[in-house]
Amino acid sequence: MPASLVRLKVTLDHVEPTVMRRVVVPFRIKLHRLHEVLQAAMGWTNSHLYEFRIRDVGFGLADQDWGDGPLDARKISLLAAIEDIGAKSFKYLYDFGDGWTHSIKIERTFPVIGLAEPMLLEATGHCPPEDIGGPWGYQEFREALADPAHERHAELVEWWGSEDYDPDKANFAELNKAVDDLAAKWARKSRRKT
Repeated sequence: MPASLVRLKVTLDHVEPTVMRRVVVPFRIKLHRLHEVLQAAMGWTNSHLYEFRIRDVGFGLADQDWGDGPLDARKISLLAAIEDIGAKSFKYLYDFGDGWTHSIKIERTFPVIGLAEPMLLEATGHCPPEDIGGPWGYQEFREALADPAHERHAELVEWWGSEDYDPDKANFAELNKAVDDLAAKWARKSRRKT
């Protein structure tokens, strides 16, 4: 297959309001790099383990002590994983303690014209804060910030640092800069190798 790009729709499961991102990445991107793109695009901090689940196959950080753990995400591209398994959608799990599950749908592939760098196309909804306790903790967080009479209001305002939190608003400029910075970092590394 000639060099191509793929547009992915990434939706965070089990949260309201919707948190969704559309990104374009090279179809031959290694899965560990796709993880980095998703971290930047979502607004996560890349401080927890992750795994891609493509049908019944897991890809993540391989642990030699666990023979039945995920396959090494550094050794397989998105294209290879999709072709081998024949999937058009898959799951991305982040932070096994909080249990953030993302549904990823392959929307479109197209040929590379110009640079083949990751791009953020669209961002809907504010990504939940790290270590909030998963979808259920996130719901309580939003309720507590919005209600000064909530029993955890003062605690969560202190933890968050403010009462201000708009779950509907994604800071596209900030997220886009994070994805662009990641692409620039990879380009610098690539130039140093040559």
